[in-house]
Amino acid sequence: MAMASNLLQGRNAEWALLRRHPSERCFGAQVCGSHPDQLARLAQLLRDRAPHLDFVDLNCGCPIDLVYQRGMGAGMLTQPKRLETSVSCMAELLNCPLTVKVRTGVREGVNVAHELLPRLRAAGAAAVTIHGRSREQRYRRLADWDYIGRCTAAAKAALQDGSAAADDDDFFVIGNGDVFSPADLEAALATGVDAVMVARGALVKPWLFTELRDGRLWDISSSERMDLLRRYVNYGLLHWGSDAKGVETVRRFFLEWQSFLCRYVPLGLLERPPQRSNERPPAYFGRDDLETLMASQRSEDWVRLSAMLLGPPPPGFTFTPKHKASG
Repeated sequence: MAMASNLLQGRNAEWALLRRHPSERCFGAQVCGSHPDQLARLAQLLRDRAPHLDFVDLNCGCPIDLVYQRGMGAGMLTQPKRLETSVSCMAELLNCPLTVKVRTGVREGVNVAHELLPRLRAAGAAAVTIHGRSREQRYRRLADWDYIGRCTAAAKAALQDGSAAADDDDFFVIGNGDVFSPADLEAALATGVDAVMVARGALVKPWLFTELRDGRLWDISSSERMDLLRRYVNYGLLHWGSDAKGVETVRRFFLEWQSFLCRYVPLGLLERPPQRSNERPPAYFGRDDLETLMASQRSEDWVRLSAMLLGPPPPGFTFTPKHKASG
């Protein structure tokens, strides 16, 4: 996610988030902001300076305190008129589709997404993704797919009765939350959504997309997982450079990723597959030493893994993960 203010100020680190790799067949930028005028200026800038974007996604679901308290992310859900105006301005100025990501609401038990969807479509959004949790819930409970289904039904009903001036083919409702297996995908699509977004699940097991495509779980070995990490490191060194600064940047993101990867429990070790994304993984011994190391919840062991691919870290190096969401 890129901050609108940082992009408008021309900060190189923020613009680097918008770089597209030649292998990416579809590429969009997720941005956040808090005011219609700011987001309108950003839309103009992206139109002129980022013609490689296939879509732009306005993040109105980020629950992080620093973002929310500045009126961005989930903070936009508390100001529906401001959100509606922002979407209208951006959709008019962009030369690619605008999508919007929302949560069920801010407070637990006070859902607002079903009211927002018809308004966002009327304002020009091409699609809305609903994360089935409130801002307060973070990741403590399972996503509410029943509510996502009701939101989808409300949006389609609004299109049919003319309260949102658009053709049904122009607007898509995307569901998000806890899709971690082919069975989860089947249940999610049964709610009537047009598509499903995969988020944290792909950080825990990047081969999830293969499982969803083939409709079966994949028992991937530790050596295959190591090959994935090696590919990531090679991509990182190409992106950030192979000098000392580039290597340590790759290491930092590698370790952040490992805080998710370590949650995976190999299929061959599960008592009752599939693994659920909200369940805390048990401690276990893997089928080989590398699999056991990859399962460690200790950041010191993640650093050991990074050293196997990037060499030893600087003296005194320690790591504390930024993302501590449970599950």
